[in-house]
Amino acid sequence: MADTGDHDQLVSTMTGGMAPSPAAFTGSDRLHPDGRPKDAFRDELRHVPVARNIVTVATTTALPVLVVWAAVTLAHPVSWVLAVPAMALAQNRLFILHHEAAHRLLFPNRRLNDLVGITLIGWLTFGTGSHGYRLGHINHHRDEFGPKEPDFLLYSLYPITRQSMRRKLVRDATGVSAYRIVRPRFQRLGNNRHRRLTLMFLAGQALIATVFWATGHPWLYLLLWVAPWVFLYQVLNRLRAIAEHGGMTRSADRRRASRHVRQTPLAQALLVPCNVGYHVAHHVDPTIPMRHLPRLHRALVDDGYITDDLVWPSYRNLWRAMAAGPVRPAAA
Repeated sequence: MADTGDHDQLVSTMTGGMAPSPAAFTGSDRLHPDGRPKDAFRDELRHVPVARNIVTVATTTALPVLVVWAAVTLAHPVSWVLAVPAMALAQNRLFILHHEAAHRLLFPNRRLNDLVGITLIGWLTFGTGSHGYRLGHINHHRDEFGPKEPDFLLYSLYPITRQSMRRKLVRDATGVSAYRIVRPRFQRLGNNRHRRLTLMFLAGQALIATVFWATGHPWLYLLLWVAPWVFLYQVLNRLRAIAEHGGMTRSADRRRASRHVRQTPLAQALLVPCNVGYHVAHHVDPTIPMRHLPRLHRALVDDGYITDDLVWPSYRNLWRAMAAGPVRPAAA
């Protein structure tokens, strides 16, 4: 993707199959023409609510502990079965906090933000505690579907056939996708930096396993920590990611590169916690903390940047459309 002409060809042939053509927006008293908030409104939205985020971090990190405690205390086959998806939901929520920290919006103090969101949460949840995700994610926001887009192939070629969608989800649910994520950590071990990151990854998982062992249930590390991430979290991650950008295209207009799906309490509980589902608002201005994205979204709707035809009624409706068969995208 280094050559500009080659990348433009990829964009024109692999993206845009579901990208809308929104009407021009000329701005408003509180929004720039590109949707970014102005002046005092912008300053209000950029305030990081520290106390509320402390509570969110505390409850989110306590959730995996609660899942394990409930499964062990009830000690019933049904509790073990329900604990696996419950842990996957907890891991998904932890990742969203890691994402917030990658934008340095979890806490205004940079050291605290990075310590909690990058070093600890990012390390223990199958990461390395490094800034690798943050650096790649910056490229995602600077130029969605651009030459440095880390997830270009994940978002490309939609809509696809039902058979193709089924194959992708089966790969996620059978551990193939997780294997493809973990495998590179054990390659290129001759490289000092790569070897150090792999050792950090292993140390983080060894620490989690040690906690399970210390409680007298070492086998639960595999059942209630590894299995949810390998077999269920990967499905959740794909469904959320393609809902955000699948079938969209490279454009200065964020409404063509990202999409908004109507938010419901159920969707926020199961798939898009911490307001990450307000994704057009997030891409319009990535410096807005998660707490204020609903307010920015309301302004985008009220002022005419996001119109009714740009809002999908539900995730289920969107996923069905994404698996309705291939459509040749219009030229970018």
